[in-house]
Amino acid sequence: MWDDWSPASNAGAICGWRSRSIGSIRPGLRPGDSICVQGCCLTVVEFEQRGFGADVSRETLAVTTLGEMQPGARVNLESALRLGESLGGHLVTGHIDGMGRIVAMEEDGRSSRMDVALLDAVLLRYIARKGSIAVDGVSLTVNEVHRDMFRVNLIPHTRAVTTLSSLRPGAFVNVEVDLMARYAERLLRQSSASD
Repeated sequence: MWDDWSPASNAGAICGWRSRSIGSIRPGLRPGDSICVQGCCLTVVEFEQRGFGADVSRETLAVTTLGEMQPGARVNLESALRLGESLGGHLVTGHIDGMGRIVAMEEDGRSSRMDVALLDAVLLRYIARKGSIAVDGVSLTVNEVHRDMFRVNLIPHTRAVTTLSSLRPGAFVNVEVDLMARYAERLLRQSSASD
């Protein structure tokens, strides 16, 4: 949970964020470590017993939902994966590709269906049915892809341990497409150019 943020005093292009609720974040977090906040990879610059501080560029504030965060907002936090640990989802780098807007959130038994329209529809070319996508840093499986939106299902566990179940239509989210899709496109372009 974010509970305070303030501009850094020594750099015009950087703002300081502070979190005092790190929950289950890995013990031993220290300055220089990476941490994902709402899917955005940030570098820890200071650490306290129950929280951390991170610098955030104005660019990041402008192109992600972090720029609209209010003090006390609940956020998804995840420490960086260490080599040898279980992946448990897909590769999520914390490098946000764009934002989406929730257009529908419907109960489906114990789960929820969430429809997300991308602000930059060009990103839809990287999204495939049964492929992976990260929404606010949460690795999800894509159930459907339409002309201007995609649908994911939130199982009870995901609803319980992330902030996604609290989202309502109109809310904005950070979206990171599957890294493998980006690399595949680049390889195909380079292959075509060399033919």
